[in-house]
Amino acid sequence: MFLIVGLGNPEEKYAKTFHNMGFLAAADAAEILGVKFKKKECEASIAEAYLGGEKVILARPLTYMNASGRAVKQLMARYKIAPEQLVVIYDDYDLPKGHVRIRPSGSAGTHNGMRSVIAETGISDFARIRIGIRDPEVNIPIINYVLADVKKEDYPLFTEACHKAAEAAVSLARGERIDLVMGRYNG
Repeated sequence: MFLIVGLGNPEEKYAKTFHNMGFLAAADAAEILGVKFKKKECEASIAEAYLGGEKVILARPLTYMNASGRAVKQLMARYKIAPEQLVVIYDDYDLPKGHVRIRPSGSAGTHNGMRSVIAETGISDFARIRIGIRDPEVNIPIINYVLADVKKEDYPLFTEACHKAAEAAVSLARGERIDLVMGRYNG
């Protein structure tokens, strides 16, 4: 069993914002696995797939970003997910736009959604896939930036980054070693 969580905000008005990169990557992972988000449980929209006979749960919390940890905690309890069976995908202001960075553990950094996940679950030793969003040419407060719509000229860059993040998450769910996935996608 494996749980892939893409962080974001559930309302349509946030669909094209930087803060929804995790939602977009989770949708890409669902497409790769040939499933759709059809169910709602544990304060999340979920899709279920199977890889090599093992169940994979894809989730997008419906709690808004700053309370994402509630949904993750509930899903981990419901499906008896161990930390090594969890991967969280999210936007990262500390990385240049379009970069993908995978780590086996770490802190929340400046990300309130990850702070919530770590606080609610009480763990930080789980895989995370970060999608860089920082544009050095934009100088506004982080909260305004992450909730701003992605510029149309940047769509191809972020579409590619989300797809890479999704591929990396699916690779982890297939049982690939994280160091190999990191070597292939970090950049």
